[in-house]
Amino acid sequence: MAGLAPRSTRGDAPSSSGCCSGSGSDPTPRLSSALIAAKFSANSKLMVRRARQLGFKFRTRGGARAGAGRPPNGRTAGVSHLRRPAHAAAHPLHITLSVKRGVASLRERALFAVVRGALAHGKQHFGFSLVHFSVQRDHLHLIAEADDRRALSRGIQGLSIRIARAVNGHLGRTGRLFADRYHARALKTPRAAYFALRYVLLNIRKHARAPQGSAGVPVQGRTAPPRAPQGSAGVPAQRRTEARRGSSGFPAGFIDACSSAPWFGGFSRPGGLAFGARKARSEWRRASGSNEPPVALPSVWLLRTGWKRAGLFDVDDAPAR
Repeated sequence: MAGLAPRSTRGDAPSSSGCCSGSGSDPTPRLSSALIAAKFSANSKLMVRRARQLGFKFRTRGGARAGAGRPPNGRTAGVSHLRRPAHAAAHPLHITLSVKRGVASLRERALFAVVRGALAHGKQHFGFSLVHFSVQRDHLHLIAEADDRRALSRGIQGLSIRIARAVNGHLGRTGRLFADRYHARALKTPRAAYFALRYVLLNIRKHARAPQGSAGVPVQGRTAPPRAPQGSAGVPAQRRTEARRGSSGFPAGFIDACSSAPWFGGFSRPGGLAFGARKARSEWRRASGSNEPPVALPSVWLLRTGWKRAGLFDVDDAPAR
């Protein structure tokens, strides 16, 4: 009809008043196609951004990672982590502590003096007593007494900490010193105590020829005793005994100064026929300023007199490998 304004189309821009005139006009404002395209593009980008969120990576058992797979067994298994058995105070123990690879030899003179000092300071604590020791290049053998399992655990823990701090401080290193937990074996019979004492105090003869210049090793110029006269068949008369006597690299009567053997009075050989013990004791007195030995006196029967029921042993005996 004439006189009525035409209805605005979708693409027409709104009037300056913001709404269309006329009674039949739509009051809702219309968006241009450019605005609609811009909003759709923004929503699309937001959706894409949300889709790129990373998921969680859950670790599973096994796989290519450190420590994966079955626990080691055989020679590389180490000391068992099972609960240690109950301990009786009447039974001494043979304890072994192994040092990690890459550490200098504990038998080097200056380093051994540090280790011996740590052993002496921790020889008697918490119901634990260190009776004998032998320091080798990368491990230590100890014979100790303990009131119970708790005393054994606390005593070895304190002793290990003292040794580790002393060695690390001397070498200027940090981190763990010992490769594994300590290994302990109870000595319940006179025969077991006999072989443990023989093994620990003469342990240097069990190992290969020690390097010259380390503590407790014969100095240059000293040679092994001459061989016995040969028999009719051209075989040395001492060949059978040399299998059990560690005479290779060590003179007869040599006592290892890197052990508590200088303070042991149970050798079958008289003290006057053995050498090295008096020098080791004098060096310890100068270093410590005391006449007390670096080990405690035995208190249980097996280490005082019981082991002698199996016989005495000589300083030249070699423990079995």
